[in-house]
Amino acid sequence: MEKTLLSRAQSGVEAFEATPYYKPVSVGEAEAAIAVLLRYIGEDPTREGLVETPARFIRACGHHFAGYAQDPLRILATTFSESAGYAGMILLRDIRFEAFCEHHLAPIIGKAHVAYMPSDRVVGLSKLARVVDVFAKRLQLQERLTMQIATAIEAALAPRGVAVLIESEHHCMSTRGAYKPGSTMVTSVMTGCFEADGAPRREFFEAVRA
Repeated sequence: MEKTLLSRAQSGVEAFEATPYYKPVSVGEAEAAIAVLLRYIGEDPTREGLVETPARFIRACGHHFAGYAQDPLRILATTFSESAGYAGMILLRDIRFEAFCEHHLAPIIGKAHVAYMPSDRVVGLSKLARVVDVFAKRLQLQERLTMQIATAIEAALAPRGVAVLIESEHHCMSTRGAYKPGSTMVTSVMTGCFEADGAPRREFFEAVRA
């Protein structure tokens, strides 16, 4: 049996609107802006190797930032009750993602570990990975990314608890600035039964590190 739970996203929970708050420019205007950047760095956007680069870059943006056109609550809206009363932790580990830092537009490459304790319903496993991607494919801060994933799952499923841990390398630090490749940033958000220093929290961290 399936049930839609979009109504869960109420009363103080972020709505995760997909509609942008700015007026979109045309594809031609966006490509022209990339040509300006190429000239700024000292290149000739009319030479053979770069003539198609602005168009290629804009097409790539459609992939890198696809999350702006997606609603995570709709992804999580279809749930299932046929879980034979399972009430233990559900964990999807090592979800690889690629995002871009909103400060330098540099890549953030990492993995997310997402868990929840169901109350009465569960969601398809691939939906957890898709929710990570929805938020990763927007300009991001890792702290905000971690919180958004947890909040969306909390809003859609009303579980007994949610745990999200993200580990990633920020290229704004590893390829410029401090030049510290291999450095890993770790963030986590715990809600409900994972918040206290008890068995669920310990089970989550033990499973992630296994």
